[in-house]
Amino acid sequence: MKKKRILLKIGSNTLTKETNQISRGKVEDIGRQIAQLSNEYEFIIVSSGAIAAAKQFVKLEHPGPEINVKQALAAIGQPHLMRIFQENFRELGLLTSQCLLSYSDFENANSKVNIKNTINVLVANNFIPIINENDTVATDEIKFGDNDKLAALTAALLDADLLLIATNTNGIYTKESLENNRPKTIEAVNNLQNLVKEIDNGKSSHGTGGMQSKIEAATIAKNAGIETWIVNGLNENFIQDSLQNSTNYTKIKS
Repeated sequence: MKKKRILLKIGSNTLTKETNQISRGKVEDIGRQIAQLSNEYEFIIVSSGAIAAAKQFVKLEHPGPEINVKQALAAIGQPHLMRIFQENFRELGLLTSQCLLSYSDFENANSKVNIKNTINVLVANNFIPIINENDTVATDEIKFGDNDKLAALTAALLDADLLLIATNTNGIYTKESLENNRPKTIEAVNNLQNLVKEIDNGKSSHGTGGMQSKIEAATIAKNAGIETWIVNGLNENFIQDSLQNSTNYTKIKS
């Protein structure tokens, strides 16, 4: 039986559990679920967190633009982030691999073919691709979207069956419920234009995105015929609970 392919996007707030450092416990939680689901699903991960990982070890000061400091932090943090994934996943019998991409790669036909072929070989050999933007040469993820758009483009390129975006809320809440301080999850959506009216442009503490970037990602996925789920990655067992429909999350239909 052909396994279903899930593109799992993990934001910085999920990986840090809203603290100032990468949570090994959260990485282990993710790996444990992937291991338990491996008979039915294959996973490709798009992970933020390189800058957060670097901040655990260094503090850079630079007279130049802040964006260059963040790029340097990303270069320092990326190996640390991958080491944390590799160590925790290996203990669960999972193999990992690193892929650094930039948005320009998706504008080049040859690059797109190479990305697809390489990742398909990795997955076929049971290596989980862990993808991040190549922040030392590109700044889009740092500036704009916490890898949400990158995840959607990758999901479309790799013919994923589901784009699963892990964030720090139980999906997207109605605007009215937020105004009343009683958050209520929008469970299922067909019309993305209606969804846009429900969100604000606030961004999370570590991430650079927000719900706007997630809706933009869902639009890319929808155009490729892929369903998007926005789930609370802070919860233990969030992948399995969403697949079993036993938690609150937002489903954006394809």
